[in-house]
Amino acid sequence: MSATTEEVPPAAYTPTARTVPTRSRERASYDRGLVHSILDEAYVCHLGFVRDGVPVVLPTLFGRVGERLYVHGSTGSRPLRATGDGTKAPGLPVCLTVTHVDGLVLARSAFHHSLNYRSVVVHGTAHRVTDPEELRTALDALVDHVVPGRSADSRPANAKELAATAVIRLDLDEVSAKVRTGGPNDDPEDAALPHWTGVVPLRGGYGTPVPADDLDPSVPLPDYLAAL
Repeated sequence: MSATTEEVPPAAYTPTARTVPTRSRERASYDRGLVHSILDEAYVCHLGFVRDGVPVVLPTLFGRVGERLYVHGSTGSRPLRATGDGTKAPGLPVCLTVTHVDGLVLARSAFHHSLNYRSVVVHGTAHRVTDPEELRTALDALVDHVVPGRSADSRPANAKELAATAVIRLDLDEVSAKVRTGGPNDDPEDAALPHWTGVVPLRGGYGTPVPADDLDPSVPLPDYLAAL
């Protein structure tokens, strides 16, 4: 009997007409590892779609499991209903984005002011998650995306909560990252101007966890929170 091996995805996503930027193409990347790292570091995504002929963009939580993103929503929300029941409906065309701002780029001229950033854009068709096992996996991924290890240290959703919760999935097929690093791109003729120029770094971080007012003082701070 021959052994079977799990298929390993290629190191990069394939560029498409929708994932090749029209400006600053040199900043675009299709590296799978870079895309995953940018997604995994973000807490909020923006989900864009068309509703009644009008574009709509919603900020929401998400989580990644391999080559699939899961997006949380209410069963009563219109975009979630538009994805159908996960089996028969064609799904909802969407565009999902995340962005990290790493620095403020201050140039001598107003025109050349910019940002250092890392971003990801995902195009695809979202489908409702209906399989109970996949739904549990998706909900765990959403919780662990906020704080890794948290899903195992909290009560799972009960039947009533599951009935009020909807999750859609979006496969990572049409994907691109875009990154800007470095300093200002001043024009040579502006080099002698007496204006400060450079980069102001922006850094995020975790504060000390603050316990809830009704938390039993004997409950210790979990290791996964202490590690933050």
